[in-house]
Amino acid sequence: MILKAKIQKALNKQVNVEFSAFYSYLSMAAYFESHHMPGFAKWYKVQSNEEFKHAMKIYEYIISRGEKVVLTAIEAPPTEGKSFLSVFEAAYAQEVKVSALINDLMDLAKSEGDHATEIMLQWFIMEQVEEEDTAKNNVEKFKFIKDTTEGIMAFDHELGTRT
Repeated sequence: MILKAKIQKALNKQVNVEFSAFYSYLSMAAYFESHHMPGFAKWYKVQSNEEFKHAMKIYEYIISRGEKVVLTAIEAPPTEGKSFLSVFEAAYAQEVKVSALINDLMDLAKSEGDHATEIMLQWFIMEQVEEEDTAKNNVEKFKFIKDTTEGIMAFDHELGTRT
């Protein structure tokens, strides 16, 4: 089962989007490390590893369909944020963007009659529902605690328990 050229190109683009998200979350982890927030840093390291796995899942799918993976340059992510909240908001915005791209991929797979790709993408669609919900909840919690030291420290501790 060979992928149609449009599907292959779109999947390769998504591999690179997922690697970019991996890189972005790793940069967010480094930002929090530099601000001595180990819980937030750990959360973003775990998240970066998830994004790497997402990229590899699509990578392996392309290979399994007998096609070539094409990696492109990844733009350097921001290394600073205006505030802790702004970093959490950037993560949420990134998840919304990735969800839209996955939905576009699903639409393309449907229009091209590629049922196998549709089935593979169903997992990503459900994963993005979870990813967006988690990212939005993190933003809302951060807005709730505002800039209170106690709240920030408790939230840092909470997120540090992620495995």
